[in-house]
Amino acid sequence: MNRLPLTTIFVTVLLDVIGVGIATPTITPLLLRPDSGLLPPGYPVDERTVILGFLLASFSIAGFFGGPLLGALSDRYGRKPMLIFSLCLTLAGYLIFALGIQQRNLSLLFLSRIVYGLGGGNIAIIQSAIADVSDPASRIKNFGLVGVAFGLGFIIGPTLGGELANPKTVAWFNFTTPFYAAALLAILNLLMVLVAFRETLAAPLIRPITPLTGFRNIAEAFGNARLRLLFVGVFFYALGFNFYTQFFSVYLLKRFDFDQVQIGRYFGFVGICIALMQGLVVRRVASQYTPQQIVRVSVLGLAIALWCFLLPQQAWQVFLVAPLMALFQGLTSPNATALVSASAGAGEQGKILGINQSVLSASFALPPIIAGYIETIDLRLPLVLAGFMALLGWIFLVRFINKGESTA
Repeated sequence: MNRLPLTTIFVTVLLDVIGVGIATPTITPLLLRPDSGLLPPGYPVDERTVILGFLLASFSIAGFFGGPLLGALSDRYGRKPMLIFSLCLTLAGYLIFALGIQQRNLSLLFLSRIVYGLGGGNIAIIQSAIADVSDPASRIKNFGLVGVAFGLGFIIGPTLGGELANPKTVAWFNFTTPFYAAALLAILNLLMVLVAFRETLAAPLIRPITPLTGFRNIAEAFGNARLRLLFVGVFFYALGFNFYTQFFSVYLLKRFDFDQVQIGRYFGFVGICIALMQGLVVRRVASQYTPQQIVRVSVLGLAIALWCFLLPQQAWQVFLVAPLMALFQGLTSPNATALVSASAGAGEQGKILGINQSVLSASFALPPIIAGYIETIDLRLPLVLAGFMALLGWIFLVRFINKGESTA
């Protein structure tokens, strides 16, 4: 009975991540390279970097509001209608971004990131749908499917996006082409959900919904004595990882002079590593160890792996560190989500996962803004801070696990 919704959920996440991935390698060169034509050639590189930080953060700030709202609305009206709504926002966002590039209008780029950032909150709906069709024994493996979809999406997306923005591939390709391709994928995803997605919500749950849900979720996450350590740990671990994911393209461009094609190929390689780890390692480890046992090791390993990115002196060497990072991130992500999901009471999956999404959105929003400033001081500082934040996350998560074991 669960096979159809899980298959559809997998494909939905895959197409969504490919769309996001297609856009990934183009944004940094678009803002930082004077020859992109978006900003006047006289713009100093430090100012470009700060603008890039705010542009990247606008997506996550919108997701901070959109994630919990979509999760809560899906508890009331069902997973399918809210997923359709979120995909419509995603489609509109891609089209607005392409228009902004064509018109060299920075305001349209920010509007675009806000619109499809709101739609990007659909991960709370996806996680709720997975929880709907999972029992405790299958929860970790089913959440791992999302990790596989993310990995595959980031194999195809960034690699394809870099090529689609490369005039050497096809003469009429430019920075807008990846966003039109992402819009086409959003249309295909929308049609698939309309036709193939089966509603997984058994009984609606009515609870108050306001635009301030995200702030209330943060307050509840950090104010709940039972879950505070868990959510603080998730926040810092994700904060560290997001310093890497959201600003490493800047490091590659400035340290090794990568263009959009090389950035796309690098993140495509990272996607291969993540998919392999999720498909070959994570599911096997999950069958032998509990989430608590895995998280004890994986988050610490992730912190060390992030610091290892400071070691390469030549461009090819960053590819050697990526598998190490992918291993520990692949182990951490589904097991941290499983810990959060398992902490939810009956009828609270949408609420707890919505709170978790608010915490993750906050952790997405801060790194680009902070990194945009500290990177102008020293190019290595975002990576230094990334490992330190992940280490803090590990400390809090271990404290939460120890507290749970002592009261069991």
